[in-house]
Amino acid sequence: MDEIKRGVSRRGVLKGGTALAAGLAAPTFFMRNVFAQDFRNNPGDGGTVTFGFNVPQTGAYADEGADELRAYQLAVKHINGEGDGGLLNTMQPLSLKGDGVLGKKVVYVTGDTQTKSDAARASAKRMIEKDGVIMYSGGSSSGVAIAQQSLAQEMGIVFMNGLTHSNDTTGKDKRRYGFRHFFNAYMSGAALGPVLEAEMGKERRAYHLTADYTWGWTQEESIKNTTEGLGWQTANAVKTPLGAGDFSQYITPVLNSGADVLILNHYGKDMINSLTQAVQFGLRDKQVNGKDFQIVVPLYSRLMAQGAGANIKGIFGTTNWNWSLQDAGSQAFVKSFGQEYGFPPSQAAHTCYVQTLLYANACQMAGTFYPPEVIKALEGFEFDGMGNGKTLYRAEDHQCFKDVLVVKGNENPSSQFDLLEVVQEVPRSQVEYDAGLFGGELGPYEV
Repeated sequence: MDEIKRGVSRRGVLKGGTALAAGLAAPTFFMRNVFAQDFRNNPGDGGTVTFGFNVPQTGAYADEGADELRAYQLAVKHINGEGDGGLLNTMQPLSLKGDGVLGKKVVYVTGDTQTKSDAARASAKRMIEKDGVIMYSGGSSSGVAIAQQSLAQEMGIVFMNGLTHSNDTTGKDKRRYGFRHFFNAYMSGAALGPVLEAEMGKERRAYHLTADYTWGWTQEESIKNTTEGLGWQTANAVKTPLGAGDFSQYITPVLNSGADVLILNHYGKDMINSLTQAVQFGLRDKQVNGKDFQIVVPLYSRLMAQGAGANIKGIFGTTNWNWSLQDAGSQAFVKSFGQEYGFPPSQAAHTCYVQTLLYANACQMAGTFYPPEVIKALEGFEFDGMGNGKTLYRAEDHQCFKDVLVVKGNENPSSQFDLLEVVQEVPRSQVEYDAGLFGGELGPYEV
């Protein structure tokens, strides 16, 4: 059951209170530009404003969802002036004052996307209509993210995407009311290509196993474009169902395909299972075409690395962020998260925490919760001090551009968390692309 959260303790949240009534008639809200406008879930003169956090608490991406929820709770704590302030100490420029947003304390409700688009949309709709959220965020699947983003546009509520890596999220399916801080499949390919060429050469035959939904499709396309551009051949590309569990029927044909590289376009528990089974089948011990057989995981996370254990050693991929980064923002977040929960944050936690602060800061900048004005404050916003270097929220497609990390499984980890070695911090200039590359229309500000 969704519950409204009224505060944050050292190790979690204090529950209590009742849900805000949806569509509550509120006094006319006067904005910075001195014009009057009412809008859905306007918090009016009340002392609180409600955010919604819709994460996969069950399903193939539930590990990421659990860490996302931890990060959201920590973000609310810092916005409300509790704890050590986290990234409020390093973010530039910063409008938030550590006393809530526009004089209101942030409370929140949660939901379970179940890693399913229909369930995510239903949960988000419930948050909007029943709980009166002014913004919602979350998700660890691009299909889930796109479904929620479409709903956001329909209902006039801003959606700050969580973990979504499909090109489509800020491409053909982009929406005015949706924003993405996470990088995408194109950026993974652009960052990973030079490293794969240096490590594996130009003469390779690749076999793709691909999650059969929007993220997997665009991930496969982007990596194929990159590797074929290097001179690699594609031996085969096979779609696999999300949450398959047993991938043996898909891995067996790889053995006789003539491929010398297996590219796993899988994420979460699917990646853990497919990689583990590929290693059990002896692929990493084989020699094909006179070369040592290699496995590539284009999109990595520390949580996946923990699940796959020693199987990830030496395997290359990309991440949006890693807790080992030494910039002031990354270390401030690692310190805050570690003090709160006893272990370092994942990239899913980082992107969700940052998204919450960015939305709250945009409201403070705009001087209102009125969505069109908040959206305009986010569009073209440039900031620093939150990890990954100087960052831009591009106005034309609401895609964030920042440095991308190429990583590989650490051969000699120093702890259970030191599993990914950062091979290269790829500058954002190497992964930028034209805003019209993937099509789509943002749509109107007024809905």
